[in-house]
Amino acid sequence: MTYTHLTTNELTIIAHSFVQKLKAYRVAQMINRCAETVYRVYRYLETGASIADYQDHYMRNKQRCGRKRTQLSLAELTYINDKIAQGWTPDTIIGRAERPISCNRPDV
Repeated sequence: MTYTHLTTNELTIIAHSFVQKLKAYRVAQMINRCAETVYRVYRYLETGASIADYQDHYMRNKQRCGRKRTQLSLAELTYINDKIAQGWTPDTIIGRAERPISCNRPDV
């Protein structure tokens, strides 16, 4: 992934530049970011919101991203726990394919 999220320092610089009415493309050059990224924050600030609101909104959205936790059925959990108690490795449990398990090796 080549995109890196705005740091708190960068957001602070953008907010101060917005208050000082600096052009967004100049701010983008100062912080070595794409101008559209700065324009996006400027548009958000023009609605009357603050940088703290922007950061809170970002953190709420970030909580919803990423891989969801694997939910195994009770039968699958019992089977896996029994095999682990017998000394089997996760690779052996999945690779044997004695019964289907709805996850892959790293999840076990």
